[in-house]
Amino acid sequence: MKIKRNERLLGATVSLVGMLAVAGCTAASDEIVQADSVPSVVVTTTILGSVVSDIATCAVGDDSSVTVMMPLGADPHDFQASSAQVAEMARADLIVANGLGLEEGMMDAIENIEADGGAVMEIASLLDPLPLGNVDEHAEDEHSEDEHSEDEHAAEEPAAEEDGHAHGDFDPHFWFDMERMASAAQLIGAELALTGGEAYDTCGQSVAADIRATELDVIKTLDEIPELDRILVTDHDALGYFATRYDFRIVGVVIPGGSTLGETNSQELADLVATMEKEGVVAIFGDTATSSELLDVLASELNQEVSVIQLYVGGLGGPDSGAQTYEEMMRTNATMIAQGLVG
Repeated sequence: MKIKRNERLLGATVSLVGMLAVAGCTAASDEIVQADSVPSVVVTTTILGSVVSDIATCAVGDDSSVTVMMPLGADPHDFQASSAQVAEMARADLIVANGLGLEEGMMDAIENIEADGGAVMEIASLLDPLPLGNVDEHAEDEHSEDEHSEDEHAAEEPAAEEDGHAHGDFDPHFWFDMERMASAAQLIGAELALTGGEAYDTCGQSVAADIRATELDVIKTLDEIPELDRILVTDHDALGYFATRYDFRIVGVVIPGGSTLGETNSQELADLVATMEKEGVVAIFGDTATSSELLDVLASELNQEVSVIQLYVGGLGGPDSGAQTYEEMMRTNATMIAQGLVG
């Protein structure tokens, strides 16, 4: 699913590549009087909602019209919109969705609105998405060859495929690469400018610049982690972009695939325990939106002390969480990862 009415966006994408923001929100506010309109925008996730709200508020202040579908604490993989929310999406000038199957419980509603002529902007597919499965192959292969026959693996593989992992071949969790999110802000600003005026484009660039500045803080925090300690085990395959951008190695995932709705089995967990012991893993990183029960059990099976750390993976945190905005969320996650790996 691509962007309806957005072949015109592709030209804007080219002009935005490599462009830094040259004006802040003060400059953007000068455009408010000249804006054609204030487009109504519905955003699926709280993470994208943070960025879109920053752009809209910069462009038109309190007159902005941005609605976020998911509440704080929701798991984007299994959230389902109410009938009232679906109606609101249908009335919106633009729906901004993550895409690549992240919003598993909303896909039918979004596709139906798009089929009826609604404007849907799916961000992840526009940002050179990475394939799912950024797990270190050596870590997986060494123990599996010892413990399984080829026939056993052949029997298991179709089951893993059958489990669904509705994302398909590409990873939807692009926001863990802050440069990609900065590019997303520019694209969203350019799209909103088509109906709302140039202020949105300027503000998209300004928000992108803020994200890039925050990324420098995130990198500084992560630089405290020695190269040999940059080893990750996660509850599901959500940190591939993070690992690629910031030079980490993922040696295992508790639930195979890119969705929290997937399933695992006892043999996969036994394999993961063996890998974690071999690699000297000291932390398992989960998601605040899901239970840590399985991760706690897994940690207890190891012959070494392993911490279970809940990151803000699929959504923002509430008041006093340190993750109330996208940029705060990334700072907080970086701090928790650094503390989990090096203390």
